Amino acid sequence: MLDFGDDALKDSLMHSDKKKPDFGGYATKAGLKCSDGRTILPDAFKHQDKLVVPLVWQHGHHDPGNVLGHAVLENRADGVYTYGYFNDTAQALNARTLVKHKDIVSLSIFANQLVEKAQNVLHGFIREVSLVLSGANPGALIDNVELAHGNGDLVTLDDEAVIYTGLELEHEAKAEVKKEETKDEEKDEEKDDPTVQDVYDSMTPEQKEVVHYMVGAALKGEPEKKDEASHSGDESDRSKDNNEEKGRRMSRNVFEQEAGKKELKHQELSHDAIKGIVADAVRGGSLKEAVQDYALQHGIENIDVLFPDAKALTNTPDWDKRRTEWVSGVINGTKHSPFSRIKSLVADLNFDEARAKGYIKGTLKKEEFFGISKRTTTPSTIYKKQKLDRDDILDITDFDVVMWLKGEMRLMLDEELARAVLIGDGRAVDDEDKIKDPIGAIDGAGIRSILNEHDLYAATVNVNIDDANSSPVEIVDAILLNMRFYKGSGSPTFFTTLPMLTKMLLARDTQGRRLYRTASDLAAELTVSSIVTVEVMEDEEDLVGIIVNLNDYTIGADKGGDISMFDDFDIDYNQYKYLIETRVSGALTKIRSALVIKKVIGSAVLTDPVSPSYNGNTRTITPPTTTGVTYKRADTNATVTTDAPIVLGAGQSLKIYAVPSSAGYYFADNVEDEWTFKGKA
Repeated sequence: MLDFGDDALKDSLMHSDKKKPDFGGYATKAGLKCSDGRTILPDAFKHQDKLVVPLVWQHGHHDPGNVLGHAVLENRADGVYTYGYFNDTAQALNARTLVKHKDIVSLSIFANQLVEKAQNVLHGFIREVSLVLSGANPGALIDNVELAHGNGDLVTLDDEAVIYTGLELEHEAKAEVKKEETKDEEKDEEKDDPTVQDVYDSMTPEQKEVVHYMVGAALKGEPEKKDEASHSGDESDRSKDNNEEKGRRMSRNVFEQEAGKKELKHQELSHDAIKGIVADAVRGGSLKEAVQDYALQHGIENIDVLFPDAKALTNTPDWDKRRTEWVSGVINGTKHSPFSRIKSLVADLNFDEARAKGYIKGTLKKEEFFGISKRTTTPSTIYKKQKLDRDDILDITDFDVVMWLKGEMRLMLDEELARAVLIGDGRAVDDEDKIKDPIGAIDGAGIRSILNEHDLYAATVNVNIDDANSSPVEIVDAILLNMRFYKGSGSPTFFTTLPMLTKMLLARDTQGRRLYRTASDLAAELTVSSIVTVEVMEDEEDLVGIIVNLNDYTIGADKGGDISMFDDFDIDYNQYKYLIETRVSGALTKIRSALVIKKVIGSAVLTDPVSPSYNGNTRTITPPTTTGVTYKRADTNATVTTDAPIVLGAGQSLKIYAVPSSAGYYFADNVEDEWTFKGKA
């Protein structure tokens, strides 16, 4: 809204007060629940009382030609009422005619910077009021607003909101009358309610006599006090005759008579009593206990009935759970395939025989040689099951417990699926609830975790950060030195734990200055797109983090195998049962598309494997003797020793690989630890 200064605003308000409004209507109604479950609270726009905002056609506030005039906002207990004033433009004259003819009967507002807590809109700014063709459904509606549901804290919404009341606007005469009535009501509210004595004093003598008679009839049967000085029977008879002659008129003043009686016990708290209660509350720290002490002293029983019950701040119970913000990023970041059986083919071009060769005239041209391997991953079922007694569903009326329970089931299923993709489910191999992870298998069912992937798909980076001289900078250096082994798509993401991220951010130079001010600075240093903290990674003690672009990871599901919810009713036990399940497979489908950064124990010794020797004439493979290194055959995983060399057959091919002998040794990052030998034909 344009700001013309306080003087201009006062002039505009004075002008609006002098001129009759063309129409009126509620901009917002307090206490109405919107279609998205939120409620606009009273005084949410109180700070805009008497404020002038533009009057626009169909919220076209980006075009000055759509401005029809201005509107004056008036905050009321039940919402914000607005008075509309048309200008003299052709569009405004046309709109005035449409409103007068009742062709347009709907009003709405445009607002932004809404503040909400526990689905209650507490504050916002009305930017303009619009005439609209349709006000949607009766009640209230906040349209096109994206809200993040969280832990109930205040949330400021930068998104724009269009709020409808669904109520018809009023024309000038009615709006003007209502404006005057509102002023009168406000004046009346300022007056104190009259007491019973005030009403009695305002009566005429005849009206008082009638009241005396009616109260006396209501108290019939209660003996009257007679004058102790009068004991004569004649006087009693004369009194009786006088009453009959007066048509049973009552001469007693009930109020004066009651004033002479003993004051009723605790009819009201005196000012001194209230001061005493407040003083006790200040000393004891509890107003409730102070009132209860006063009640015990004065005989008030069940004083707790006067105190209201506790009110829940949220509609549903809060979840006590792990942080799961990362889950949607993992699931949505992976590639989704309509086929649950995933097969990947790899052609190994690292053999010398696969290289291009030079030709000498008159010699034989040799054929190229390289190996092709395949890997297949088949689906596995992941599920979660729950049940509820029907009686409990009927008795819980504060919220929809079924939808709440289904939300919990979907939340936990998604977390388990995302966890299996990154690090596996963490259960023991023999646990019947374990999600299958075909570690190292060429053909297997389940979800292949990136943590346990074969080196062909996920290279391992070892870093020693637990010795006396280690620092978080070593992690950054190790990642940068080994990023050459990453051959995945685009810019990857670094998944790590919050304690590890904090440790890296706290790294300082020799002057005590932090090396990385923010996580974004650290991500730029690591040459990754972003850093995502994953709480479940803390269960893996030797894991520092995983660098991967999840577009290289494929989750496959056949038709019918995607996430589905099933309901059933057990008539014998009066229980509803709910099942959510999916049948999927998952695996990295691009070689060397991830880096797994692990830490080794502080006392571990670095060792380098040496290539076995090969005699081409005798086709003999002999492993060397290297401290901390064990050599094995890839076909049988049997250990190969110097005392028992391997003799290949004609044309036979065999792969030999090396592993650390124990946890006390580790290899340098991505050193050559596999060799393939082929016997001559």
